[in-house]
Amino acid sequence: MSEISQYTEDNIRSLDWKEHIRMRPGMYIGKLGDGSSADDGIYILLKETIDNCIDEYVMGAGKTIEISIKDNVVKVRDYGRGIPLGKVVDVVSKMNTGGKYDSRAFKKSVGLNGVGTKAVNALSSFFKVESVRDNQIKSAEFTQGNLVSQDGPSDSTKRRGTKVLFTPDETIFKKYKYRNEYVERMLKNYVYLNPGLTIMFNGEKYYSENGLKDLLEDNNNMEDMLYPVIHLKGEDIEVALTHSKTQYSEEYHSFVNGQNTTQGGTHQAAFREALVKTIRDFYGKSYDPSDVRKSIISAISIKVMEPVFESQTKTKLGSTDMGGDLPTVRTYINDFIGKHLDNYLHRNTETAESLQKKIMQAERERKELSGIRKLAKDRAKKASLHNKKLRDCRVHLTDMKSERRLESTLFITEGDSASGSITKSRDVNTQAVFSLRGKPLNSYGMSKKIVYENEEFNLLQAALNIEDSMEDLRYNNIVIATDADVDGMHIRLLLITFFLQFFPELIKENHLYILQTPLFRVRNKKETIYCYSEDERRSAMEKLSGKPEITRFKGLGEISPDEFKHFIADDIRLEPVMLDKAMSIENLLEFYMGKNTPDRQEFIINNLKVEVDLVHAEQQ
Repeated sequence: MSEISQYTEDNIRSLDWKEHIRMRPGMYIGKLGDGSSADDGIYILLKETIDNCIDEYVMGAGKTIEISIKDNVVKVRDYGRGIPLGKVVDVVSKMNTGGKYDSRAFKKSVGLNGVGTKAVNALSSFFKVESVRDNQIKSAEFTQGNLVSQDGPSDSTKRRGTKVLFTPDETIFKKYKYRNEYVERMLKNYVYLNPGLTIMFNGEKYYSENGLKDLLEDNNNMEDMLYPVIHLKGEDIEVALTHSKTQYSEEYHSFVNGQNTTQGGTHQAAFREALVKTIRDFYGKSYDPSDVRKSIISAISIKVMEPVFESQTKTKLGSTDMGGDLPTVRTYINDFIGKHLDNYLHRNTETAESLQKKIMQAERERKELSGIRKLAKDRAKKASLHNKKLRDCRVHLTDMKSERRLESTLFITEGDSASGSITKSRDVNTQAVFSLRGKPLNSYGMSKKIVYENEEFNLLQAALNIEDSMEDLRYNNIVIATDADVDGMHIRLLLITFFLQFFPELIKENHLYILQTPLFRVRNKKETIYCYSEDERRSAMEKLSGKPEITRFKGLGEISPDEFKHFIADDIRLEPVMLDKAMSIENLLEFYMGKNTPDRQEFIINNLKVEVDLVHAEQQ
């Protein structure tokens, strides 16, 4: 029997606030990441800082927020009341310290646990806070949460408010980079939820007059909307909704006290329920809930007293009460939707007629598919038992209590060799592998029926658990991992077409990525460098003097599992798949996947030079 290890007082440690945050950052900001995903930690740091500025605006102090990001230095400046000068250091360096515990000052605040800027401070290599108040200024600088210096209070002529500067720590966030697309989306949500607020980001202005109505119209092509956006507002609730002409599944944008609850919660569930009940009552028909909600594009925002979320990153609301003298969240939303949506439909008969036709069409399609869906589900169950198409992981996106849920990833690979390399290299806790057999079908222009009839699509849909809604999506990151050759590019395009055709919200909500793998390995006896482009190959050859060995990887299966683990772990490079809002999904698919057109032929000719240059580079 092995010797039992000693357990004494020396084994007991007490960590101070910054040590605990740095040792367990996932508890405070979710996953770390390098900035390629919208929910990576560097964006949570930015959000936590901006949330304080938003709270000032909500309290009626400061209508403008200025933000800049340059060389990974983030600056956020508001013109609110300013942090009380005697508490400037405490507010950013003492846990459970903040003004939001005082409900008189922050009745319906975004953050209520006194952690926000403390986490930013602890996870930054440089952090500075400056407060201007009553014609005086106080500032303090920190490194990794440690106070380095402080100045003031002293006289100042600056406008009142708070300024925070920070640089995320590269020892925590490896090789990170802020992507403007994700920052801009975050800022747009802030102005949609706070009409009248102006946010300046690197000199560009963000502003909204119509709230959630603007959100739906800015994020969707107007041509794809079945009817004009229905926009309903109350004291503590705002709702916007329409139905898509082409989209199949449901799409929800939900918010609580300005926080984007990407995983929904009690308010989103109540909205879905209230919508069905109101529609049934209005038309006097017991429509199936799935038919009412099919193709819906909607947004809901509510304000709750002291909300309770199911995780520190506040992505799912757990509260059942609105707070104060208000009823439950469910009752409040049901009453609001029941009254205001019903009134809207009575006043707008054309919209009511369009909506009913859409519901009846969904009903016909569901009945036509019912038999096929049952057979498809049976096939999926048998497949999961008898084949190895899906090698699952242990942690999923729906595991709300897991710190690593946001890391849950499904790699979609081509062939057994590629899937074998990834399977042997992966982290079995968070990374799953789905193996394709041959090239997928070009699904452009096909109905949802093909998803159930085609074995690959049916099993992929079952693996993701997205048949009826995105709420139970099993993986936060869906990664297409194909070879960097013509066939691999074609498979990649066919998969993107599948998601655009049937599940576009996966792309809209930033769940779909392309795995970048090295094209070249350049090495000598002392060092190995992996290169993702021709420029990187040239730089590596210059660095490794002499005649280094150069290997061109033509397929994922050629990369050994020992090497592959570097490319899907800390050094993973993911390229997010993003939609161009200027072009509708229908037009996008028609251009790239429809019958050949003169426009596409011209596009290929104009971009052919890039491909020729790459081929020429590989031959050298």
